[in-house]
Amino acid sequence: MVATNELYEEMLTLLKTLVVIPSPSGFEDERAAFLLPLLKSWGFEEAYIDEAKNVLWKIEGETDRIILCSAHIDTVFPDRTPLPLKEDEENLYCPGIGDDAGCLVPMLIASRELKKIGIKPKHTFLFAANSCEEGLGNLKGIKNICQTFGDKIDRAYSFDGDITEIYNAAVGSHRYRVEVKTKGGHSYSNFGNTSAIDVLSEMIQKIYALEVPQKEGEVTTYNVGTVEGGTSVNAIAQSASMLCEYRSTDKDALAYMKEKFFDIFDGAAKRAEIKIELVGDRPCADCPDPKMMAQMTNKALEIQSKYAKVPVKTYPGSTDCNCPLSLGIPAIDVGCYVGAGAHTREEWLKKESLKDAYAVITEMITWEMER
Repeated sequence: MVATNELYEEMLTLLKTLVVIPSPSGFEDERAAFLLPLLKSWGFEEAYIDEAKNVLWKIEGETDRIILCSAHIDTVFPDRTPLPLKEDEENLYCPGIGDDAGCLVPMLIASRELKKIGIKPKHTFLFAANSCEEGLGNLKGIKNICQTFGDKIDRAYSFDGDITEIYNAAVGSHRYRVEVKTKGGHSYSNFGNTSAIDVLSEMIQKIYALEVPQKEGEVTTYNVGTVEGGTSVNAIAQSASMLCEYRSTDKDALAYMKEKFFDIFDGAAKRAEIKIELVGDRPCADCPDPKMMAQMTNKALEIQSKYAKVPVKTYPGSTDCNCPLSLGIPAIDVGCYVGAGAHTREEWLKKESLKDAYAVITEMITWEMER
C-alpha cells in the first residue's frame, strides 16, 4: 500500500517534529507526552502511557488475542535538550532519525489509516511506542508489555532498522559493571600495596583468554567496553571499574559464559574487594514455533524485497523481539527505511524512503489482519 503525497508530507512533518524531542533511554517522558494527545486526536481514545513510559494503543479485534506491533521511542543519545536536525534536498540528518524515529512515524500513520478503513481483524492489534530498547535501557519497555500482555500475545513485530534487514533470531546478553577496591597508597612509600588497576587488568586478560562455546549455527562473543580508575600517576589505584558483557544466540552458551566470568570475578575477590552489578540482561529465544517464524520471515522478505533496491537479508540481533522470543512467542524485527549511521551523530535518512517504510509496515500488518 503506497503512501499518497499527502501522507508522505504528513509523515515528513511529523518525523521532523518528533526526532528533535530528546528521549534518552529511561527519559522518554517528553516524546511520550507529545504522542499521547496526537493518538487521541486520531480516534485512539483509550491510548495511554504505562508505568514503563510506553505509549500504547489498539485496534480491537474479534478476540482478545494480540498481535503486538512496536517501534521504540528512545535513543542512544544522552541529550536532554532538542537534538540538531539538518536537511538537504534528499536526506534528513539527526541523531536517531532512522533508529527508530524513521520506523515509529510510519507505524503511527499506518495504524491510523488502518483504523480508518474499519477492518475488524480476528486478533486485537496492540501498538507500542516503547521505551528503553537501547543499550542499558535493558528492554525495560517491551519487558513490561510482555509481563502485562504476554499470555495473550500470539505474535510480535518490531519495526526497527534499514529496509534491507530482518532480525529473526535473538542475541541474548548479560552486562556487568565490575568495580575493584583496594587500600591503595603512595606509589613510592607504599610500593607493593595492591593496585585496583592491576587486579582489574588481570581480570580483563583472563576474559580475553576465554574460549567461547562452539555450537553449529550459534555465535558467542565477549567484550570489555569501558575501563576507568586511578587517581594520579603517583598514587596506587584504590578503585577501578569496567563494563563488560558476553552475548550469544544460545541460552546454554550464555549460562556457560556466566560461569566462566564469575570464576574470574571470584578469583579476583581473593586479592581485592569486588562489587558486581548486573546492568543488562537480554534473553535468548526459547523455542518459538519454527513454522510460524518461517512464515513471518518469508512474508517480511517478500514485502521488503518489493521496495528495497538491494537484497534483503536476515540476521540474529539484540532487539525488542528478544523478550517475546524468550517467552516462546514468534517475533521478528522488520526494517523499514533507507539510511545509515545509526548510533552516531551523523545519522541520516532518505526522505523518500518514508513512503517505502509506510508500505512495508502497512502490508505486513494487513497480511496479519487478513489471516
